[in-house]
Amino acid sequence: MKDTAVQACRFCSAALEHSVVDLGLSPLCQNHIEPEEIGKPEMFYPLHAKVCSDCLLVQVGDSVAPGEIFSDYAYFSSYSDSWVEHARRYVEAVRARFGLDAQSQVVELASNDGYLLQHFVAAGVPVLGIEPAANVAEAAREKGIDTLVKFFGAQTAREVLAERGPASLLLGNNVLAHVPDLNDFVAGMKILLAPDGVITMEFPHLLRLLDENQFDTIYHEHFSYFSFTTVRRVFAAHGMTLFDVDEIPTHGGSLRIYGCHDGARDDEPAVEALLAKEREAGLLEIDRYRAFGAQVERTKRDLLAFLIDKKNAGKTIVGYGAPGKGNTLLNYCGIREDLLDFTVDISPHKQGRCTPGARLPILAPEKILETRPDYVLILPWNIRAEIVGKMAAVRDWGGQFVVPIPSVKVV
Repeated sequence: MKDTAVQACRFCSAALEHSVVDLGLSPLCQNHIEPEEIGKPEMFYPLHAKVCSDCLLVQVGDSVAPGEIFSDYAYFSSYSDSWVEHARRYVEAVRARFGLDAQSQVVELASNDGYLLQHFVAAGVPVLGIEPAANVAEAAREKGIDTLVKFFGAQTAREVLAERGPASLLLGNNVLAHVPDLNDFVAGMKILLAPDGVITMEFPHLLRLLDENQFDTIYHEHFSYFSFTTVRRVFAAHGMTLFDVDEIPTHGGSLRIYGCHDGARDDEPAVEALLAKEREAGLLEIDRYRAFGAQVERTKRDLLAFLIDKKNAGKTIVGYGAPGKGNTLLNYCGIREDLLDFTVDISPHKQGRCTPGARLPILAPEKILETRPDYVLILPWNIRAEIVGKMAAVRDWGGQFVVPIPSVKVV
């Protein structure tokens, strides 16, 4: 039965009446299963993305409390070399562009394990991380990074402002999508930002999600999915201007937005250029969103047909990675151990557990070298180059890599 409940938009409160894609029921994508939990039941929640006909914000419902998702989190950013290098280059660029030094204060929202702030610390720039997951924040503290364990919003912003003063740079990478109370979060940024301060936020670009069939990036931890058109409207409602934007390749195609208090800076040419690009791509038309579901269903059928065909031919197939996007893919497509023998992950926090829902064993990457499978399905396809490079030995025995998005392909 399809989910037909009418929800309210988390930004403008209009009714959400238009479906983008219904992915059925799915467990929380970072709640990996401990060995002793294998025989126990698991909670599944509706995973249905809809679009607001007023502000065009794509979003999933608030079926899960944030504390249940983020109190003990299994995603540690530092385990991706390419992501840490991305952070280092970012720090180098913003330090130069905005003159950040020992007199500045950098605050990162959802600072994870210090993967980014460590580069500011090394450069002598004062920092504060705000991270809701206590286990991840502890990893940052072990690196000497001052980290506050709290959810961010207007109240936390007032507390930090009173205790530490305003932020010269307020940043967040892949956090804006994780916020259930979007207005409170953006209002908090307005409060904490210095009068001449700058905000930067990175998040996957909705245009790329639609164009490149990235439905597996939809999961409960991602409450919202942004176009530049819509996110600019969100910030404007709270007295802030997005004065610049970069299109960057991370996570399958993301935006880095630059914000300030209204009137503090003039718009850069990239702003109007991207707004025009989104208009031309149809992102201001509801029909553009409503066509996505049928495209996703075709991808599911094609991936299952590939896996079934190879298994019927006696081939062995394993997974690489246990990311959030992989768990959406596995559960929506119904992929279990009958199609994938196991998956591996570089993070020791996931090894020895099983994936949510599908319950595939998560092993160390060395298991692939021991078992020599015919195919390795890359679940974190956004870092496929990094994975193929690290696992180049797979080709030595004739093994091949497979990516599922935007369509199943042997690489």
